[in-house]
Amino acid sequence: MTDRLQKILSQAGVASRRASEQLMLDGRVTVNGTTIRELGTKADPAHDDIRVDGRRVTIAAQHRYLLLNKPRGYVTTRSDPQRRPTVLDLLRGVREYVYPVGRLDFDSEGLLLLTNDGDLAARLTHPRHGVARVYEARVLGIPDAHDLDRLSRGIVIEGRRTEAADVKLLPHGRDAANATLAITIREGRNRQVRNMCDAIGHPVTHLKRVAIGSLRDSRLKVGQWRDLTASEVERLRKVAALGEHNDHKENKGHKGHQDKNQNAGSSRRRNTS
Repeated sequence: MTDRLQKILSQAGVASRRASEQLMLDGRVTVNGTTIRELGTKADPAHDDIRVDGRRVTIAAQHRYLLLNKPRGYVTTRSDPQRRPTVLDLLRGVREYVYPVGRLDFDSEGLLLLTNDGDLAARLTHPRHGVARVYEARVLGIPDAHDLDRLSRGIVIEGRRTEAADVKLLPHGRDAANATLAITIREGRNRQVRNMCDAIGHPVTHLKRVAIGSLRDSRLKVGQWRDLTASEVERLRKVAALGEHNDHKENKGHKGHQDKNQNAGSSRRRNTS
C-alpha cells in the first residue's frame, strides 16, 4: 500500500513527520536507489527499498517506549554533524530504531521520551495538543511577583508571544543570589524556558525537565533509562486522543463558521439581486 514517504518514515520510527520531511529535503532519503526530495512523494514499504543515510527502513513490528533521564552534554538527536555525544549513546542494549520525542537542549537534563511509534510521537509533539512539560529552572537572582506574572502571561520572543505558563517560586534551592522556578509550558519552542527567563533578566544556570504530561520518575538516575509501563503508555495515548478530539471540534467549529458565513453571503446576494 502506497503512502506519503514522510508518513512511512514516521511509522517506521525513524523520526517525526516534520523531522522526516527535513531528512528528505536534506537529501538523506532514497527510494529504490533514487534520492527523494519532493515532499509529496509516495512509496510502498512492502515493495520499495526505502533508506535513510543508507540504512534500510522497515515498519516496526513492535513498538517500544523508553523514558531516559538525559544528562547535560548530550544532543537530542540520532546523529550529530559535530560528533557530540547523542542520547542514543546512552541506550545500550536497545536494538529498536527509536528516536527522541521533542527536544531537550545540550546543556539541559531531565526526562526524555524515545519511541519507534511515529504516530503517537507526532500527536504528542503537535502544538495543538498542548502536552504539559514541567521544568525546574535555577536562575540568577530572585524573580519578584511582577517577573513571575510576566512569565505566566507570556513573553514576546523573536516577535511572538509565548503561551500562558504555570510558574512557581520553589522554596528549596533558594539563597541570596539564586532561586529555583517550576515552569510548566505546553508548547515546544527552541530553548523556550531559557529564553523566557533571559527576557525577565534572570538567566538560567541549570535546567531540568521533571515531567512530560503524566510521566514523572524521581528515582530514575541521570543517564539511566527504562521502558514505560503499559499504564503509562495508555495515559499517553489518552493525551494524544484528547488532542485529536479537540482538533476535530476546532475544525468542525471553524467549518461551521465558514458555512454560516457562506450562507449569510448567499442570503445577502439573494436579497440584493
